[in-house]
Amino acid sequence: MMQNVHLAPETDEDDLYSGYNDYNPTYDTEELENDTAFQQAVRTSHGRRPPITAKIPSTAVTRPVATGYGSKTSLASSMGRPMTGTLQDGVARPMTAVRAAGFTKAALRGSAFDPLGQSRGPAPPLEAKNEDSPEEKIRQLEKKVNELVEESCVANGCGDLKLALEKAKDAGRKERVLVRQREQVTTPENINLDLTYSVLFNLASQYSANEMYAEALNTYQVIVKNKMFSNAGRLKVNMGNIYLKQRNYSKAIKFYRMALDQIPSVHKEMRIKILQNIGVTFIKTDQEKMKKAFQKLIAVPLEIDEDDKYISPNDDPHTNLVIEAIKNDHLRQMERERKAMAEKYIMTAAKLIAPVIETSFAVGYDWCVEVVKASQYVELANDLEINKAITYLRQKDFNQAVETLKMFEKKDSRVKSAAATNLSFLYYLENEFAQASSYADLAVNSDRYNPSALTNKGNTVFANGDYEKAAEFYKEALRNDSSCTEALYNIGLTYKKLNRLDEALDCFLKLHAILRNSAQVLYQIAHVYELMEDPNQAIEWLMQLISVVPTDSRALSKLGELYDSEGDKSQAFQYYYESYRYFPSNIEVIEWLGAYYIDTQFCEKAIQYFERASLIQPTQVKWQLMVASCFRRSGNYQKALDTYKDIHRKFPENVECLRFLVRLCTDIGLKEVQEYATKLKRLEKMKEIREQRIKSGRDGSGGSRSKREGSAGSDSGQNCSASSKGERLGARLRALPGTNEPYESSSNKEIDASYVDPLGPQIERPKTAAKKRIDEDDFADEELGDDLLPE
Repeated sequence: MMQNVHLAPETDEDDLYSGYNDYNPTYDTEELENDTAFQQAVRTSHGRRPPITAKIPSTAVTRPVATGYGSKTSLASSMGRPMTGTLQDGVARPMTAVRAAGFTKAALRGSAFDPLGQSRGPAPPLEAKNEDSPEEKIRQLEKKVNELVEESCVANGCGDLKLALEKAKDAGRKERVLVRQREQVTTPENINLDLTYSVLFNLASQYSANEMYAEALNTYQVIVKNKMFSNAGRLKVNMGNIYLKQRNYSKAIKFYRMALDQIPSVHKEMRIKILQNIGVTFIKTDQEKMKKAFQKLIAVPLEIDEDDKYISPNDDPHTNLVIEAIKNDHLRQMERERKAMAEKYIMTAAKLIAPVIETSFAVGYDWCVEVVKASQYVELANDLEINKAITYLRQKDFNQAVETLKMFEKKDSRVKSAAATNLSFLYYLENEFAQASSYADLAVNSDRYNPSALTNKGNTVFANGDYEKAAEFYKEALRNDSSCTEALYNIGLTYKKLNRLDEALDCFLKLHAILRNSAQVLYQIAHVYELMEDPNQAIEWLMQLISVVPTDSRALSKLGELYDSEGDKSQAFQYYYESYRYFPSNIEVIEWLGAYYIDTQFCEKAIQYFERASLIQPTQVKWQLMVASCFRRSGNYQKALDTYKDIHRKFPENVECLRFLVRLCTDIGLKEVQEYATKLKRLEKMKEIREQRIKSGRDGSGGSRSKREGSAGSDSGQNCSASSKGERLGARLRALPGTNEPYESSSNKEIDASYVDPLGPQIERPKTAAKKRIDEDDFADEELGDDLLPE
């Protein structure tokens, strides 16, 4: 322990710098070759062990401590590396630890500063690639395969399916060559499986797009059976889609379920789509079942004799008597009933399945027609075609309906009559009465006993105003078929036009016995009673009508009108208000309600109705004048003044508006009164000059006419407007006060709150008839009294 302790000699007691050259003998490097532990550490991993503690004595040989004046031997590091800055073999080692980047001793001797070594010249050229090497050929071939796959996808996106398939095939061929070359150069583990998968998948997709389903399935099988492809089982969805296109629904469901089993539950969206495909496939399976069931229905044998059996082969009296006896016996009647029942079942089944077995009802009907033509019920094919045209008609596709029906113009008389009847029906609906009359004549000439053809012919005559002749055609249709409701309805309309109200009422009552809940029939009966001036009966039938159609605004307003004519204002208000609630755009109802509130001194409530009327007819100044008048009557003079000013901006030549502006401004004391008074005088003068010119013109022509009446918003006692039907509401509006009357007083003069029918006069058209009748519930009319589209 004391061998490393050095005591200062007594002689050097006053030496202040002694001891600085002393060093630890442990750092002595002269005896390292003889140090066994050091040599073992150099040769093995012994040096990685923890350092030797102080308990192990050092093997280094101590040497005398050098003084500050003596020569020194440089120390070495623990790994034998010479220390920097020391002399080694007489050469001073540079101090690299503190040298700056690019600094050398040569720089001190005048050489240029070149830290990057650019003075050594350019770098030697890169070694050229050897294009003939197998690796380079494989890389180029792989690049070409990727390009072909991309070109195939682009061609498919552009719609060039044939080019896309050719590119996909070319990519497949080159990929197989690439695999063989890789096997020759490298191990099989280095084959690019992703490239192989993409090539095969693209090829299968292009096969499927080109409807080469067998090849597509084979390619998908190659991918699915290869266990080296991960998640290849999902492609069974694509295989299921192909089987679905091939109508192999059982296999489609099988592959969908296999794909569903291989998709983990975390992929919920994918699983939902596959389940949706399974559901669609089951629906398609039902479509196929419907087709098979229809084919089985067609194939059921009737087991009845042919009609030729009842035709006499010769003039033998005995044979003729036998045939005549059995022609209408019970067995023959049973055969007719069985045949009619079979035809009914076939037609009903075709109507049911045609819209759902194919992508559209037209394709479905075509399939049914082809099946029927190949069976013993060939004559039903034409009826199916006519049903197809009727379906087009229900879908409002008149062009397709006409095109379908025109194909029957050269068929036999029965089919020709049916097709011509429907064509007449269509052209009548489109108001092309000349074409409708032409096809009606063709239908009647082909089959004189066709009630629908006679009804349509009567309609074309009715449209030309010849009501007597139209009634004759309707009567003939009823003689051929007493259950022809269209003819019975139309003859009632004809008698109404001829003012033969008793006969019209009789027709509609008979029709009501057949069609108990027909809204059109109920309305016609009520209208006939109204024309017969029997309002109580009219109200009773209208009450039955609103029990059938409780939301019909026109029926409700008609009830209000009848109650108003009877003087029952409360009942009239109830039905007018209900009509307004269901249809708030009927001007006549809005005007009546506004007049009712003014008559009952509730001007504030009348404002909302006149404001709505001004929105519906913004060019009619009378509604806005009524709004201003209601404000004035309710005492809101400022609001009335603002409203009159707004009216004046919109209608600067309205005299009544200027009169009230002058009066209001005078009473309130506004400065604008002079401006409005000047405008009023100018307008009155212009009006006087205009009236004088009109009067002079009338005098010159020898005619005399009454002066033009004022508008409905004025304070004179003139009518608001003429009723389109010549009817007036019972409610009376107080006349607006004159310019010399105070606002608080009310004039005894009254004006009629008449109305204008926004839809124009009601036109009654006869019902048209088609060969195949349509249920009346299939169509709806906006206005009672107009004809419906029958079947």
